[in-house]
Amino acid sequence: MEIIDAIILGIIQGLTEFLPVSSSGHLELGKAILGEGNMPAEGLMFTVVVHFATALSTIVVFRKDIAEIFTGLFKFQWNAETQFVSKIVISMIPAAIVGVVFAEELESLFDGQIVFVGCMLILTAVLLFLADKAKFTNQPVTFGQALIIGISQAIAILPGISRSGATISTSVLLGIDKGKAARFSFLMVVPLIFGKIAKDILDGGLSLETEGIGYLSAGFVAAFVAGIIACTWMIKLVKNSKLSYFSIYCLIAGVIAIVAGLYL
Repeated sequence: MEIIDAIILGIIQGLTEFLPVSSSGHLELGKAILGEGNMPAEGLMFTVVVHFATALSTIVVFRKDIAEIFTGLFKFQWNAETQFVSKIVISMIPAAIVGVVFAEELESLFDGQIVFVGCMLILTAVLLFLADKAKFTNQPVTFGQALIIGISQAIAILPGISRSGATISTSVLLGIDKGKAARFSFLMVVPLIFGKIAKDILDGGLSLETEGIGYLSAGFVAAFVAGIIACTWMIKLVKNSKLSYFSIYCLIAGVIAIVAGLYL
């Protein structure tokens, strides 16, 4: 992989992890455009590195929230912080089950399935459009809603369905405050990312060669910086009901992907 390719894919990952346009779908489209030959055996390591970068960018953006959560946990009481963490744990269960039980089936969908990605992008567009029309509320996330949001996150494992788009849209459609929905959506994915990284390391499927450090570092920095920018921007967009713009983008991108997959 060339360094410029790593930077491009890193930026794609950093932006699309938070913007509701599907990071997995865009990475598949990016690899199709750049050519699969640019991501041979080194692809898994690169994917892990850029996902790690976006997880770190989430921690940076929500550092005050995370500090408050840990402070509350150390009080060993059933307070707002321990309840929030419990809801995060509940939301992780569906995605964890799907990721383990259907690992091989899911992997087959990340193999140049451009038409499928296009269809899922259109589905994301519909979700974003509906969420953008939802009324403003001040309702927090309940335990039951955390499980439903977790189910939407599990479905969003499919390439082309935006994880942030699916979870934020589901939250808003459930009547949850848009700011709280964005906060919960971004924080709930951090444990899953680190868990996935740990699983890949334990499986022994990762290998690092000296000549790969350059493009991995470039991809990491690009994804980290782009992630901070996108995460901060997305929080403002959700609060100001600007999801319809991304709905239009996903619709156009989905149609182009379908046409490209069928005729090119």
